[in-house]
Amino acid sequence: MSALDRAARRSARRAARDGTGPTRELPAANPGAIGAFALLGEVLLTGIVVSALSVLIVTLPAALAAGIRHLRRYVRAEGSPMSALWRDFLRALPGGALVGLGVAVLTGVLALDIVLAGSGSLPGGEAIAAAGWVIAALAGGALLLGCAAWNPADGWPQALRSIPGAVQADAAGALYTIAAAAFVGVAGWMLVPLVVPAVGCAVLAAVAIPARRRAAS
Repeated sequence: MSALDRAARRSARRAARDGTGPTRELPAANPGAIGAFALLGEVLLTGIVVSALSVLIVTLPAALAAGIRHLRRYVRAEGSPMSALWRDFLRALPGGALVGLGVAVLTGVLALDIVLAGSGSLPGGEAIAAAGWVIAALAGGALLLGCAAWNPADGWPQALRSIPGAVQADAAGALYTIAAAAFVGVAGWMLVPLVVPAVGCAVLAAVAIPARRRAAS
């Protein structure tokens, strides 16, 4: 496609959006995501809510699952009140607390491993610390995939069982999800308050990454 053709297509899209030209025959796939600033505000709000609900650590999976379902409804321009997020959180909490307990144990083990490795008391400390961070990123990516797959009808067992299939079906998407989880860790390492917007971005990534594959097909 030539530069002239690309410019014409961009001009047509702008005209369709502002009403000065013919509109598209089909609505946008994610009409709620058209307004960039409104979407940014919703992402930040979701990050605040999910972070607040995750204070106990064991509630993290339920909070992430509820936040992902909330943003998914938002970008689809479906009803997305905060009351629906709260209901999803309460429904995800019973099984999600068990998953969260595992997350808390793994987090504690990895944190202890990284601290000890950094103290110089272990031989090969740098390699051990690096391995700890890699495992943390992989576990975070797996958690995001599982939370994105959760729904009230199937529950947590099915959501967790779907993780290997999701990785196999979209390996690139799994890498993007791991990167999103790692971003939260890096943000927290740089400055703890940055975790809140980073969590919102990770929730958005869990919504957008699978959608990009459907849009491409």
